Amino acid sequence: MAARRRLWDGRPCGADPFALPRGPVGRLAGAVMARENRVQNTEALLYAAPGPGEDVLEVGHGPGVLLGLLAARAGTVTGVDPSPEMARMARRRNAAAVRDGRVRLRPGDAARTGAPDASFDLVVSVNTVALWPRLEPAAAELRRVLRPGGRLLLFWHLRPRGFALSPAERGTVAAALRAGFGEVRTADLRHSVVFAARP
Repeated sequence: MAARRRLWDGRPCGADPFALPRGPVGRLAGAVMARENRVQNTEALLYAAPGPGEDVLEVGHGPGVLLGLLAARAGTVTGVDPSPEMARMARRRNAAAVRDGRVRLRPGDAARTGAPDASFDLVVSVNTVALWPRLEPAAAELRRVLRPGGRLLLFWHLRPRGFALSPAERGTVAAALRAGFGEVRTADLRHSVVFAARP
């Protein structure tokens, strides 16, 4: 069995097709994510409970399943993802919402959203936090784009065990968030662990 990659060491995830989907293998990874993350995306939507006037940012939107769920409830939804392949899939999946201006897509990642200061009421990300090269720049960026009183919600796999974050890794995420956020909580849901932070 291969050794687990050391998380948040500044190195990109390399050729992992789920970290930066590209080409035919990336499209296949996107289809797998759309199917396998469906329950977690629904869980994230219910936990986040965005309001009709809220502006939402999804970090690492992948094939765009959660974007569509959020767009049905929130004011506007902006998605950032470093993968052009995922942007194409998300744009196709949410074509009507993109046309209506309810969903906006742009290249970016957790550390570089390209959004102005205080742009969003809610920032959400499902199954990306362990793929970020570094936590601190991402936490600072996501704090910067949140409005006063806004919420940051980061979801990650509880199962299978090989995907779950260790207690030490959970502590590392929480500590990085505490550096820029006033309130940080961690909770186990049915399918995900959620890191919830407020400025």
